[in-house]
Amino acid sequence: MNKIVALKFCCLFLLGFVLQASAQKVVYSEPDKDDIKNSEFEIIGKVSGNFLVYKNYRESHVISVYDAQMKLVEKNQLNFLPDRMINAEFLAYPTYSYMFYQYQKRSIVYNMAVKLDGKGQKVGEPIELDTTDVNFMANNKLYSIINSENKQMIVSYKVNNKSDKHHIVTTVLFDKDLKLIKKTILTVPMPDRNDFLNNFSVDNDGDIVFLRAAGTSQNDNINKLTMYLKSKETNDFIFNEIKVGNIYLDDVSIKIDNFNKRFLVSSFFSKQRRGNIDGLFCHIWDKQKGTETITNAALFADDFRNEAKGENSMKGAFNDYFIKNIISKQDGGFIVLAEAVYTSSRGGGNNSRWDYWGSPNWGGAGLGSGFYTYGNTWGNPWNRWNSFNNVTRYYADNIAIISYDSTVKVEWTNTIAKSQYDDNSDALLGYAMANTGEFIHFLFNVQEKRNLILNDQFISAEGQVTRNPTLKNLDRGYDFMPKYAKQVGSKQIIIPCQYRNYICFAKIDFN
Repeated sequence: MNKIVALKFCCLFLLGFVLQASAQKVVYSEPDKDDIKNSEFEIIGKVSGNFLVYKNYRESHVISVYDAQMKLVEKNQLNFLPDRMINAEFLAYPTYSYMFYQYQKRSIVYNMAVKLDGKGQKVGEPIELDTTDVNFMANNKLYSIINSENKQMIVSYKVNNKSDKHHIVTTVLFDKDLKLIKKTILTVPMPDRNDFLNNFSVDNDGDIVFLRAAGTSQNDNINKLTMYLKSKETNDFIFNEIKVGNIYLDDVSIKIDNFNKRFLVSSFFSKQRRGNIDGLFCHIWDKQKGTETITNAALFADDFRNEAKGENSMKGAFNDYFIKNIISKQDGGFIVLAEAVYTSSRGGGNNSRWDYWGSPNWGGAGLGSGFYTYGNTWGNPWNRWNSFNNVTRYYADNIAIISYDSTVKVEWTNTIAKSQYDDNSDALLGYAMANTGEFIHFLFNVQEKRNLILNDQFISAEGQVTRNPTLKNLDRGYDFMPKYAKQVGSKQIIIPCQYRNYICFAKIDFN
């Protein structure tokens, strides 16, 4: 399961100051003949004033460097990389970035990192983070990389699940300079047949948290939940059995509230097994006190259901929704963002949430002969969902927004209405989120006649939704892929685009 994106509101937003938004400006990069549709890419971020994008096609690994006007400054080949890489991911800082990658040589899988400068060029030699001796060819990544919100703590972890009775968790904690702080190898008991581990996260103190969940079958509701916490200073876990009660959870997530030193566990729930989604379950663990403070399962109000239901019935209003983002507030409250996403197949009808392993528009667990990882899949974003049918139609509809106070009471709810679909690819569906402090912006495509037009709607601290005027410089022929966007500054976002048969990138500045 992919990890949850969480961006903290700044003080202006929290105090509810509302500024008048104006039209935003869009600047495009020129289409590059090497950036064909089947290329893989990742937006690294803004480094030393440049915008860096990693691109991969077959055995070619390149970092493209763009200036403030999205003009290509240079392209750097990463010739030092091994021939058969398993995956790659990046972490950007103001003046440098890290590239994390894995590869296999003979029976050893190497987990590596290399420092890159503001032009994507190697600084020093690659650093070995960890290794694993395997007796198979690893096609999926064995290691996952997570970082704290302030990027001062970095963790490499792997899980060995060869035994049904226990899983072996290896965590390696580094500081921002990749200096080793602590390596720990621990055993987590798996008493139930359908137990699984997910939602690995690290807080600003370097403490690691994750969940063990269990259901009656692999794609069923969760009825048992345990939170594990490993302090930076210790060699052992502490754990907390979360009291779920007589409800059934689904799509569970963890959000770390670093400011208040709390962990929020949340999930949609139903009162019946495989039943309609009835509300949101929340559990808050206070790290300083070492105890839970609140456990609450609140039903959704009828007026909110009516706004969010789309084509569904009132009872089934939230059956297609999956949590996409959780945003912490400094007063201890939080905002949950969820999107209605589902698929249908020719001759097969619509798929329900029970047909997916987690959210259908996030990558699932990568499996590899005794090892698995949770997090974002690495690969071509044009083919995130695999289909066993000739034609699969993908849908991405309304966005539901719920604001809670520090006691998990609902402050307000709202819905951003949208209706999107496409055949055989979900690349142009979904939304990009940009937190500019005073507002949260949602950018998504809307079909107008035969064209896709990028829309910008934003929400204030009080929950009021406003539609921005049409963005400036929206050139015809550019189709945005908002779900793969990345916020690169307090008021800047980079969104990949499809132009004819090429990939290019657009920078949007929010005024």
